[in-house]
Amino acid sequence: MAHIGYHASHEQFSPSELLGYVKLAEEAGFSAVMSSDHFAPWSLRQGQSGFVWAFLGAAMQATKRIPFGLITVPSGWRYHPALTAQAAATIGEMFPGRLPWMALGSGQALNEHITGERWPSKEERNERLLAGAEIIRALFSGETISREHPIKVDEAKLHTLAKTPPRLIAGALSPQTAEWAGSWADGLITINQPRENLKKIIEAFRKGGGEGKPVYLQVHLSWAENDHVARQNAFDQWRSNAVSAAVAETLKLPEEFDGACVKVRPEDMDEHVRISADPARHLDSLGQDLEMGFSEIYLHNVGRNQRPFIEFFGEKVLPKLAERSPA
Repeated sequence: MAHIGYHASHEQFSPSELLGYVKLAEEAGFSAVMSSDHFAPWSLRQGQSGFVWAFLGAAMQATKRIPFGLITVPSGWRYHPALTAQAAATIGEMFPGRLPWMALGSGQALNEHITGERWPSKEERNERLLAGAEIIRALFSGETISREHPIKVDEAKLHTLAKTPPRLIAGALSPQTAEWAGSWADGLITINQPRENLKKIIEAFRKGGGEGKPVYLQVHLSWAENDHVARQNAFDQWRSNAVSAAVAETLKLPEEFDGACVKVRPEDMDEHVRISADPARHLDSLGQDLEMGFSEIYLHNVGRNQRPFIEFFGEKVLPKLAERSPA
C-alpha cells in the first residue's frame, strides 16, 4: 500500500505543537510523516523554525510506529555531511526502521547563508550535493573517509551505526534536476505541479537511471470549512512560495520573501496550492497522483487549521484513498 503521510511544517508551528499534530496524525490513519528542515521561516507570518533533528527523536518517542522522513542540505554550509550522517545514524540506531529515507537538496540562501560563506551557483551547489551524498553513504558503510574537494573531510568515521541506514533520495523541482538525480539517488521527491510537469519529472528521473526507484510527492493543499477560508489560509501562509525557484534560492531573509510576493493575489494561489473545501476534489487529485506512480504522498495543509484538517482527512479522505491505492 502507498503511504499517505502528514507533513510537519517547522516553519509554521513550534516543535511542541508539531509533536501533538504528529501523534494525532498517527491516530487518524496517516501512515508516515515528513518534516521540513529550515533555519528560518519563509515568511514572518509563519514565525517558527525548530531544529528538525531534535524534533525527530522526540516525535518518534511520542508516536508508536510511523516512519519519518525529511529533506535536508548536506553540502557543508549549515551542516557538514559527516554531521548529517551522524544525526541520521543516531536516530536510526534508537528507532530502527523509522527513518527509512532522507531527501537531499542543493539548498537555499534562506537557511544556509547564516554561516557567512559565499552563496554559489546552482552548478556548484549540485557538485557539493553529490559530494555530500557520497560522504554520507561511505560513513553509513562504516568507512573512514578523507577528501579535499569540494567538501573537506579528515578521517571521519561513524562509531554508532544504524542497522538499516536511510535511503538517500533527491529533491527535484525540474526535469533537468530529476534526470541528473537518477544517476545517484535512491529515489526522488518533488512537489505538486501541473500534471504534465509531474509526468516530465518522473520520466526524466527514469531516463537518468531511476528506473525501479521510488518517487514521492509532497502536496501543498488548503482545506477548510469553505472555499473562501481555504483560499485565505493559502494566501496568508503560503504566498511566499509563489516566488519562482530561481529567485527563492537567493533570498536570505523572511522579509525578502514577503517583499517579493507583495503583488501576489489570493486568486493566484491555485498554481501553487490545491485549494478546496470539497474532500471529493482532494480525493480525485490524490487518486491521480497514485495512478502516476507516486508510492508515498505527503499532505501539507498550508493553513493553521491543522487539527481539523487531520481529523477530517482521517475520517473522510484516507479510508477512500486506501481503496484506490495500489497493493
